[in-house]
Amino acid sequence: MENKKMSYETLFIIDSSIGEEAIKALVAKFNDLIAANGEIEALNEWGNKRLAYKIRVGSRELAEGYYVLVNYNADPSFPAELDRIFNITDGIIRSLTIKCEK
Repeated sequence: MENKKMSYETLFIIDSSIGEEAIKALVAKFNDLIAANGEIEALNEWGNKRLAYKIRVGSRELAEGYYVLVNYNADPSFPAELDRIFNITDGIIRSLTIKCEK
């Protein structure tokens, strides 16, 4: 039986202190990963924004991050794998994936 593709929305925040080139590389990495496992409907880079509260990363407290929002269709098993990769990638502060109802 073939898995039905579901619609998802993922927001991830990149540490803006890593530099412009590193940010572009991370956006490209996750864009390629999502495209390889699903179909991207929209990719919106919101840019640097102030965080609602400071987030401690190691010994540093971050007050701003680079926000990226991606809407895509994928198999229901993919968001868990994407979340795992976000958690082990240096430079990612936070991520959130939700299933969208159409």
